[in-house]
Amino acid sequence: MTEAFLSVRNLRVSYQVGRNFVHAVDGASFDIPKGSITGLVGESGCGKTTVARALTRVIADNATISGGQILFNGKDLARIPEKEMNALRWRDIAFIPQSAMNSLDPVYTVEYQLGEVLRRRGGMSRAQARKRSEELFDMVGIDPGRLTDYPHQFSGGMRQRVAIALALALDPKLIIADEPVTALDVIVQRQILDQLKELQTRLGLSVILVTHDISVVAYICDRTVVMYAGKVAESGSMQAALTAPSHPYTMGLRNAFPDLQGAASGVLTPIEGAPPNLANPPTGCRFKPRCPFALDLCGSEPPVVDVAPGHPVLCHRASESAALRIEAAKTETWMARA
Repeated sequence: MTEAFLSVRNLRVSYQVGRNFVHAVDGASFDIPKGSITGLVGESGCGKTTVARALTRVIADNATISGGQILFNGKDLARIPEKEMNALRWRDIAFIPQSAMNSLDPVYTVEYQLGEVLRRRGGMSRAQARKRSEELFDMVGIDPGRLTDYPHQFSGGMRQRVAIALALALDPKLIIADEPVTALDVIVQRQILDQLKELQTRLGLSVILVTHDISVVAYICDRTVVMYAGKVAESGSMQAALTAPSHPYTMGLRNAFPDLQGAASGVLTPIEGAPPNLANPPTGCRFKPRCPFALDLCGSEPPVVDVAPGHPVLCHRASESAALRIEAAKTETWMARA
């Protein structure tokens, strides 16, 4: 595997709800290789966005990083002082939010909002900020003449491009994109993903793409981290996750989503049920209540098994994955569990 650019080790993020603590991320570990796009994938409520926000330490007031490490350029982002962390935001690590419209201030022009970042965080003069803003708009495929427009004057896809331009403003090394195409139609989705891939290749960026859609991961990502109920179920190369998934949850995700490119792939098979309530998660394997391959031993905590170099899987039956994949491809396997 390529050199790890960022390493997350046993990360735990907890939310205080009344007198109780809910562990939205519970012992997550994974690596982000340098110069790659890694997809952080899973259903809503699996902890993806909490992980993404923990990497920048921009989390809710009732949330704390209660354990683990986030190792980046020799620093543990989970432990460094806030002043030091603040210096890394925008310059080294930038964030593209899920809803570009909500992240852009409707009462200021886009040029003003870009300029504020470039002047205050980048130390540029007004003229330098204007020139850099024009370069950024060119980079994301928007006419620089539209810098004086307000956010509401842009389409959804163009607002997402503006959000990408804002993230790229100070040449960060790592971009975290939280569901950047969820609210867009499939044609614009593909355009934005193509743009992101082109920029990543041209600028040598490392990118974490948060998504619930495994077909998006298949289309753009080099690697994937599959999360379920606050834990990493499986991680590895995109090819391994797509053609040889080793966790039943990854197998189910592959069955449940259409091809982004529109290729006919037969009947989609849902995973019945929903992720567990993390205030009271099941004992043992958290996927057990929905898994068609669950056994009695799955009532105990599953081990992390390396099915191949750089391909860890959190499953008691990981060594049987080749046989399970054959059964998982059958719709009746999942319907029998319902």
